Amino acid sequence: MSEPVVPQIEHRFVQVGALRVFYRETGPADAPALLLLHGFPSASHQFRRLFDALGTRFRLIAPDYPGFGHSDSPPPAEFRYRFDTLTDVVEGFCRALGLHRFAMYVFDFGAPVGLRLATRHPEWITGLVVQNGNAYLEGLSGLAREFIANRPGVEGAEERVRGLLTAEVTRSQYEGGTTDPAAVAPDGWTLDQHFLDLPGRKDIQVELALDYHTNLGHYPAWQRWLRTARPPTLIVWGRGDPFFTEPGAHAFLRDVPEAELHLFDTGHFALEEKLPEIAPLIADFLDRTQHRP
Repeated sequence: MSEPVVPQIEHRFVQVGALRVFYRETGPADAPALLLLHGFPSASHQFRRLFDALGTRFRLIAPDYPGFGHSDSPPPAEFRYRFDTLTDVVEGFCRALGLHRFAMYVFDFGAPVGLRLATRHPEWITGLVVQNGNAYLEGLSGLAREFIANRPGVEGAEERVRGLLTAEVTRSQYEGGTTDPAAVAPDGWTLDQHFLDLPGRKDIQVELALDYHTNLGHYPAWQRWLRTARPPTLIVWGRGDPFFTEPGAHAFLRDVPEAELHLFDTGHFALEEKLPEIAPLIADFLDRTQHRP
């Protein structure tokens, strides 16, 4: 019996301006590329099992944004933490790696970063995998709208955001809405909280949280790009997500009617519970829509 092929995962840093950006990469250099953009409060480690599942067939690249994971995290006095500036860094990251044709996986915070990138460089994007990444008003739950209401100048906003940066809330983001919370490994939320608890990291998350409201103003531009470019699109969505609700998944079909939509009885971090079902869908999607050189 032949030995199973194990993907060789590289862990590297690349210089983007004044920042060192950490990233994980695996897969053949000439294989179709998938850029994976993580969510809050996580980092590239959230894709660890997807790397194992798909890393021998496709080129997978997952960076940590500044202020997340292992990437440089200068204090807010030295770096302006905004969704625009996160996108600047991811854009510079792609240039540094010579990554100019790729499909893109967008999840949570990865949606406003990735869709900004797509409207800046539509020629780069060959396909889109959306996993609980919102771009429509109807996808915002009451909890999400409460979060978005925290913005600069609003009394108590910073204190409310800091109240969300606890181990209890981080764990709830992984287990909330799942079919079987016991099936969700503790690795993800434990590592997320480790990074959140590092000196200065909560200040960074407050800055980004207070900027989240700016994303809603970009929704029309993102929807216009989807409607005009009609990228091959796969939507995989945990319908128990307490933040980004099922109507937000269906809304993509207005602008990309050909998109494939798959709903799962799980929560926000859908890969944690449903990777065995989701990974084959991504592999099939990439095989059908992404062309090898």
